[in-house]
Amino acid sequence: MLKKVKNTLLLVFRRRVLVLLSLLAQIFLFFALIAGTGVYLKYSYWVLTVLSVIVCIYLINKHEKAGYKLIWIFLILLFPLFGGILYISLNIWSNPRKIRKSLNLNIKDSREAFFLPGNRLNELVDIYPEHKTNAYYLQECAGFPVYGNTRQVYFSSGEAFFYNMLEELEKAKKYIFLEFFIIKEGHMLDFTLAILEKKAAEGLDVRIMYDDLGCFFTLPADFQKMLKQKGIKSYVFNRFRPIVSSLQNNRDHRKLISIDGKVAFTGGLNLADEYINVVKRFGHWKDAAIMIEGDAAWSLTLIFLQMWNLGFKEKDNYASFFPWRENILDHTAEGVEEGFESWGYVQPYADSPINRENVGEHVYIQIINQAKDYVYISTPYLIVDDNLLSALSLAAKSGVDVRIITPHRWDKWMVAITSRSYYRRLIQAGVKVYEYTSGFNHGKTFVSDDKIATVGTTNLDFRSLYLHYECGVLIYESDTVADVKKDFLNILPGSQEITLKDCARNVFQKVIQDVLRIFAPLM
Repeated sequence: MLKKVKNTLLLVFRRRVLVLLSLLAQIFLFFALIAGTGVYLKYSYWVLTVLSVIVCIYLINKHEKAGYKLIWIFLILLFPLFGGILYISLNIWSNPRKIRKSLNLNIKDSREAFFLPGNRLNELVDIYPEHKTNAYYLQECAGFPVYGNTRQVYFSSGEAFFYNMLEELEKAKKYIFLEFFIIKEGHMLDFTLAILEKKAAEGLDVRIMYDDLGCFFTLPADFQKMLKQKGIKSYVFNRFRPIVSSLQNNRDHRKLISIDGKVAFTGGLNLADEYINVVKRFGHWKDAAIMIEGDAAWSLTLIFLQMWNLGFKEKDNYASFFPWRENILDHTAEGVEEGFESWGYVQPYADSPINRENVGEHVYIQIINQAKDYVYISTPYLIVDDNLLSALSLAAKSGVDVRIITPHRWDKWMVAITSRSYYRRLIQAGVKVYEYTSGFNHGKTFVSDDKIATVGTTNLDFRSLYLHYECGVLIYESDTVADVKKDFLNILPGSQEITLKDCARNVFQKVIQDVLRIFAPLM
């Protein structure tokens, strides 16, 4: 037993230690080159200065968020000789053209398959014209159709989600697809793998896709080999390589499960025990997820396949996975434990950092801008750019009841300090900010005016909004909207409202927050 544990630890750390040592070696080499350049400073001064100026001009004209431009211009001002060459060094291995070309091809090949259940956009707009801009943008610009014939079940806890996920996995007949940012050994993974192994033995197509950096310290190095032995296919997204590159920022932050193309889950939960409160890290873990059954589940299936096919030369035939090629959709459903069931129009969507469309941000901004009565937001992080900050402030100033719940017990102290630096401006504008004091609030939900809501994986921070691959489900005129609102209001008694007095800072705290705000896009 001890020998087995020792061998496992060796496998876990061997690659990781080598990767980290390689990165440290590159950083050391870079600074050594800088130090060596100082010997020839009179020859290199003008070359490096001109190079930094060129980089600044390039950044100003680049199609990029202002926050990222600000960081680099600040660094170049701080290190005028070496800022430019630092930027070039980090981006020289960061050519996204190959992955952009492959993903765009996958999107093109799957475009028609999204409409196999039909096109419900005009039907939605005819009945509810107020939702035209949201629905039209996601379908006609981003490529994610509106669906009807979809049963929705909202889960206000990880425990309820997990129980029902296992129930649905047991019912699978043809395939099971899972995509997660974090997978960690423990109770949750053991129960899930037991079902997946059994289903693979029955001949089902079982696939797991996970992010390499998200699982860098949570899975053994031979995890893929173990999955293969169980008959489970796997794909590790964007392997963390020993190269200093900005592409390492683009992580697969999605949490997605598709079962036979008929049932799908998404939300804030990863496959790790703290999400279902088996392990207590920051007190009670509060999360949110949604299950959709029917036409809209097909959309999340295609979103998974688009990403999966990035890792393989042989592409899947997307339409071959369509579950209703021969049988008419049967909407009869069994009871759901601890869930809230309803029907309505549903629009799943996904976001990618390489298409520069910022779908998640646009979904959020449209909900805020179109709110007439209220907008309630649950998010674990609150680090936003001027677009979202202005939208939230303007809504509150216009008489909309804007409320945001963030955690009181944080998982990252720098993120906590930076998030709180945004409170003052929001509160001054009339936004009500609360901190969940009972534990860690990890849900990512928006709900507005009893008409529209979204549940997904996108946090209100720069990484989720602009750097990561994300997904979510937009819900129109459904009882699920009321369920999301009810969940938000149920959290309030266990939360503390933040006042301007709570935002008071001494000089030292103000300086720290102001500096961290500059580097907010990196958090």
